[in-house]
Amino acid sequence: MKRAAIISIGSELTLGQIVDTNAAWLARRLAELGVHAGRHLTVADARGEIRDVLLGAAGAADVVIITGGLGPTDDDLTRQALADAAGVELEPHADSLDRIRAYFAARGRDMPDRNRVQAQVPRSGRVLPNTCGTAPGVSVPIAETPCFALPGVPFEMRAMFEQEVAPLVRAAARVQRDRRQTSAGS
Repeated sequence: MKRAAIISIGSELTLGQIVDTNAAWLARRLAELGVHAGRHLTVADARGEIRDVLLGAAGAADVVIITGGLGPTDDDLTRQALADAAGVELEPHADSLDRIRAYFAARGRDMPDRNRVQAQVPRSGRVLPNTCGTAPGVSVPIAETPCFALPGVPFEMRAMFEQEVAPLVRAAARVQRDRRQTSAGS
């Protein structure tokens, strides 16, 4: 695994309303893992645009890391765009829904109905648990490229990257290095 694409999703980013600190942090962490972030892309909250950027990035990188767009509001479209790019439907993930309910219950609140959407994942996806918030992440292959969608909230994104994504990137880099050493020794 050599090349990564980092995609930051949110109209608040493209409009300059907030600064994207996630991409810089991810690029540094990936470099520490031996992966070069050759692309940083920022996309507004538009499902078709997100899908198109995902497809392009998956065709040009060994891994795609996405931040943002996993919240419960109508403009959080990452889940749907991932499903579109992977050519699958969204489906409910019962364990994620239970975790979201438990998150609110631990704070003495009922889960708002709009948070149900956060438990929807692309059929081919693997849920990445969120230990700090309500939005689970998801890992979905697009054109055989692993794509990891993480929350846009920086502390949630960092925790999920360290717990779920970094070990997979490290393992993939080890496999690739071992293959090169085996090829060189032949």
